[in-house]
Amino acid sequence: MPPPGMCPASKEYVAMRRYLFPAAALLPVLTGGCVARTAVHVATLPVRATSKVVDWSTTSQSEADRNAGRKERKAREKAIRDCRKQGGTDCERYRNGAR
Repeated sequence: MPPPGMCPASKEYVAMRRYLFPAAALLPVLTGGCVARTAVHVATLPVRATSKVVDWSTTSQSEADRNAGRKERKAREKAIRDCRKQGGTDCERYRNGAR
């Protein structure tokens, strides 16, 4: 059915059909991957958001070890500083963790 005001046998209508139908047929093929990928991203969004929150709220063993090592190092450095402030002569013994 031609658009209003256009004769079915007119050149414009034939040219429009010649280019419109192949383009319309290719449209789902060309955008199918984009639509499917978007649907997957939307469907997995709650799972990814939840896992990110869990990751932020928990501490892994390696993070705990790193934090404990940092805390120990700062305590040793503080002990050395305090020893030097008080005029101690053997302050380097705190370097290995001795108190």
